[in-house]
Amino acid sequence: NSKWQLIKIRKKKCIMSTNVLVTRPSLPPMDEYINEIKDLWENYWITNMGEKHQLLQSQLKSYLQTDHIELMVNGHMSLELTLQAMKLQGEVITTPYTFVSTTHAIVRSGLTPIFCDIDPDTYTMDVEKIESLITDDTSAILPVHVYGNVCNIEEIEKIASKYDLKVIYDACHSFGETYKGKGVGSYGNASCFSFHATKVFHSIEGGAVCYREPELGKRLEYLKNFGIDGPESVLYIGANAKMNEFSAAMGICNLRHIEQEIEKRKHIDHRYKSHLEGVKGIKLRQEDPNVLYNYAYFPAVFESEFGATRNEVFDALAQEGIEARKYFYPIANSLECYRRRFDVSETPNALHLSNHILTLPIYSDLAVEEVDHICEIILKLQGKRLL
Repeated sequence: NSKWQLIKIRKKKCIMSTNVLVTRPSLPPMDEYINEIKDLWENYWITNMGEKHQLLQSQLKSYLQTDHIELMVNGHMSLELTLQAMKLQGEVITTPYTFVSTTHAIVRSGLTPIFCDIDPDTYTMDVEKIESLITDDTSAILPVHVYGNVCNIEEIEKIASKYDLKVIYDACHSFGETYKGKGVGSYGNASCFSFHATKVFHSIEGGAVCYREPELGKRLEYLKNFGIDGPESVLYIGANAKMNEFSAAMGICNLRHIEQEIEKRKHIDHRYKSHLEGVKGIKLRQEDPNVLYNYAYFPAVFESEFGATRNEVFDALAQEGIEARKYFYPIANSLECYRRRFDVSETPNALHLSNHILTLPIYSDLAVEEVDHICEIILKLQGKRLL
């Protein structure tokens, strides 16, 4: 009994000490959300593409600057059902430097992921390496916009056109961003977004597919609703991937505040940079002037010149109750469920980055004093102090 009591005490202390999370959901005023969902008690339509679903879909179509959009229950199903709706076969070239959902969606759709290494500066797919991976079995390219860094869209589209391949972007990190004045969701054959609670924009859980061809949208509508065509007709082997009305209502509320939320994150991003930019051994994201960023993440790479390893920085922050994240670590082609299927040495840039990256806390109401404190802890590891 005393052993279990000690474990409970330790767990409680750990929970209490974690006072700065790596991220925290943005919530609208409670009254605003309650007001938004009141009519659900009048019409009793709480799922199956009701009024909230339709309104959010229309608003996001405009905000994301896309011709077509389909809402989903989450970002993973957005990607998985898009792959299935395209009726792809064979191999899909993708990146190992991503959340495991990207790889799972490919494998669960009966396709084979072929991993392309990343550009060491942008962390997105290295376009110089794509063509060497294309075979007669390649059907698509699935690049990932990472930390808001937009992929080399022009080169990817050029390669895809040359070999007649589909392009599906995992855009879960780039909600609301534009590239050369166009919404990132308007590129490729399709772009998939996540509206998970930890994202810049969320609907508690949710996702969306932005797409070009109307025919793809028709198949997505079927696939997200069990493949049902009518009361007595099921055309496809589908899933249940519908966004419910409560999630859609949260999305409607959060969309009203999205610009303010991004502006707050931008301020925090710049505060970090004021302390860490130019520090020897710390590499920060370099912004592309063609991209309007959402400041969803603040990644920092700790190289040997810094004098402390990524793990040492992680541990030092944790001791002060600050939760950073080794994101992405491990990379997808080294995870237990995929070991012995892929050779991680074939993607050395991704492997190196995963061993040195740390995403620091960032959310809209993170106090600048906390940012200063985080940076002070980091710089002390190099023997420096903030003035």
